[in-house]
Amino acid sequence: MLSPSVVIHSLGPIDAKSVMRDNLLRWMIITPIALALSARWGVPFLTAWLSERFGFDLTPYYTLLTSFLVLTVPSLVGAVVGFLLLDQRDDRTLTALQVTPLTVEGYLLYRTAIPLVLSVAMTTVMIALSGLVTMGLLPALLASLQAAPVAPLYALFVAAFAANKVQGFALLKAAGGLAWPPLLAYFVSSHWQLAFGIDPLYWPVKVFWMLEAGDAGVWLYYLGGLAYQAGLIVLLLRRFKDVISR
Repeated sequence: MLSPSVVIHSLGPIDAKSVMRDNLLRWMIITPIALALSARWGVPFLTAWLSERFGFDLTPYYTLLTSFLVLTVPSLVGAVVGFLLLDQRDDRTLTALQVTPLTVEGYLLYRTAIPLVLSVAMTTVMIALSGLVTMGLLPALLASLQAAPVAPLYALFVAAFAANKVQGFALLKAAGGLAWPPLLAYFVSSHWQLAFGIDPLYWPVKVFWMLEAGDAGVWLYYLGGLAYQAGLIVLLLRRFKDVISR
C-alpha cells in the first residue's frame, strides 16, 4: 500500500484541478469565507438596527449564529468531496484502482481524511474570523474537531446514494434540512435536547455551545457525538464500497 504522502502528492493536484474547473465547487469553497465576513461585519450592523428599530437585542444569540457557521463549513467541504467521488466513480477511476498499488481502501481513507483535515482548519479560522464569540483558540479547535466528521458524512452520503451530480445536488439540499433541528434545540431545555441527538449534526452544535459557555460536562457529549458520527461513517463506507463493486 502506498504511503499517505505519496497518495496526497498523487491525488491532491488532480483534486485541486477538478475543483478549479467546476464553478459550483469553486463557490462552495468561497462560501464559508463570505459567510464569516458577513457575520463579522453584517451581524453587528443588524444588531444595532434591531435594537434601534424594535428594541430587540441580538447579542445573546451570537453563539447560535456562530454555530450555524460551524455546521456550514464541514458540510460544504463534504459536498465538494462528494461531487469529486461521483465524478471519479462515473469515470471508472475506482475500478482502475483495483489494479494499482493504491487500493480502494487506501483511496477511501484519503477521501475520508482530507475533508476532516480541511474542515478542522477552515472551521477554526471561520470561528475566529466571524468575531461573534470570544472563545479562545483551543476551544475553537476542539469545536472544529467535533464538527469535522460532518464533512465525510456528507461526502459519503452523496457518493453512496446519488447516481449523478443532479441527484447529488438534490440529496445535498435534502441533507441541508438536518441543520435546522439542532439549531432549534437551542431553544429547548437541556433535559429534552437529547431527543435531537438522532440527528448527527446536533452533536457539533451542542459541543460548541458548551465549549463557548465553559461547561465542564462537555466531554460526555464530545465523545458520544464522535462515536455516533464514526458509526455512521463506517456504515456509509460499506454502502459506498457495495455501490462501486457492482
